[in-house]
Amino acid sequence: MTVHPDAPRSRRERPAKPALSRSGIVATAVELMRSEGLQRVTMRRLAQELDTGPASLYVYVRNTAELHAAVLDDLLGSVDLTPVTTPGDWQDRLVAVLTSYTDLLFAHPGLAQSALVARPSGERYLDLVEAVLALLAEGGVPGDRASWALDLLLQFATATAAEHAPRAGAASDDGPRAEDWDALAAAVRGATADTRPHLAALGADLLAGPGEARLAWGFRVLLNGVLHTPR
Repeated sequence: MTVHPDAPRSRRERPAKPALSRSGIVATAVELMRSEGLQRVTMRRLAQELDTGPASLYVYVRNTAELHAAVLDDLLGSVDLTPVTTPGDWQDRLVAVLTSYTDLLFAHPGLAQSALVARPSGERYLDLVEAVLALLAEGGVPGDRASWALDLLLQFATATAAEHAPRAGAASDDGPRAEDWDALAAAVRGATADTRPHLAALGADLLAGPGEARLAWGFRVLLNGVLHTPR
């Protein structure tokens, strides 16, 4: 009997597609983000990747915003929480945790912008919240202040990373942004004492310091303010 390899196969002979699950959908979304960027992680594109229809995904994820929040929660598993249980100054250890969170967002710039409005609620996000609250409690921060401080600290970290994310439509990650920074630096340095005396006096310092140092200083400003500002 002659075999024709190009002959159409019966649907019954084709391998069954893996069953959909929320964890599988999120895992595929994470891989899609790594390869194509967060802007491409849409319900339609994800359905195409999973060989299904978009309507099938809505059973597990309500919309793109929830999908991005789930992606963020999955990646939060890489945040270093070990400082919570290591010895040392509580502020140093808290800054280390928050810096690890910020570094994660720097590694995924599109996610940083999404995280400004995303509301993750998964296990990894709750682990991060617990870690921050535990260190605030160790530092003697009253519970009512710690509750609001959590929001401030994570907002500062997220906004810092989002500020450096490439803009939509940018030619490259460092092209237009570098030009913007150069233009700002030139404008600041060109300020004269006659019209803008404070800007002229502090112009060099406004632009000074590595990003890591400015980030850590910002965290400590917030922490010291929390310690001395009752609700």
